Amino acid sequence: MRLIHLSSVFPLLLASVFVAPVFAQDPPSEETINFFARNCASCHTIGGGRLTGPDLAGLTERRDSDWITQFLIDPKGTIDAGGEYEQRILAESRGVYMPPVPGMNAALAGKLIALIEQEEQKEKSQFAGVQVSDRPLTAADVKKGRELFLGALDFESGAPACVSCHTSASIGGFGGGNLGPDLTAVYSRLEGRTALGAWLSSPPSETMKPLFADHPIESDEVLALVAFFGDEAASGLEQSESQSLPFLLMGLGLAATLLVIFDLVWRNRFRGVRRSLIQEARNA
Repeated sequence: MRLIHLSSVFPLLLASVFVAPVFAQDPPSEETINFFARNCASCHTIGGGRLTGPDLAGLTERRDSDWITQFLIDPKGTIDAGGEYEQRILAESRGVYMPPVPGMNAALAGKLIALIEQEEQKEKSQFAGVQVSDRPLTAADVKKGRELFLGALDFESGAPACVSCHTSASIGGFGGGNLGPDLTAVYSRLEGRTALGAWLSSPPSETMKPLFADHPIESDEVLALVAFFGDEAASGLEQSESQSLPFLLMGLGLAATLLVIFDLVWRNRFRGVRRSLIQEARNA
């Protein structure tokens, strides 16, 4: 009977202790995946490169889970209380703090960390980023993007036109809505096609998120809007001025005009009624 020396078995036993938990790790829940898609994917990829925020692949190698959890719960506080690493993050984001994530807590942060760790082990993560075509943009793309922005062309999903909440310098007239920010320089603010395309594919704002969750913008429409915003940026136009005062003045002028018209239309009728009443009083 052949005896196996303990020294030859020990490395295998040791490996099984550390490797087994990796394979036993539970897959992320659908809820966690959806949360990341709705709240994180517009600014971050996992293995797809930087967007507005950094690529999250290798995050747990750069920072421990306690730091990541604290950052997810209080991004600004963590940056302000940090050192060189935190200030570098802020500088790479052009001084823009990551906004607080609604509903974030330690338990949810732990689930997101586990999701990132599992996704970065894949050959290609499902969050590697939206692939926006890198083909040259044409005048036809700009025209289509402008029509989508203004609502002259409907989105295939039935999403609302951009102009209902936003404006841009080239659209003229009274501009667009002012519920959302002016988008004249959005191409430059988000540093180009990739980040802007990701943002349009999954808008993260609290106002836009519920509107576009069931009405996503198609990839060819995203490219057209990117072309339009890129053309706006290349034109050198300044952010559009508020049209509130001209609109108010026009409204007051229109109201005054209507009052004059009503007075002219009803004047004779009013005098006719009054004349008959006076005549009746005299005859009485």
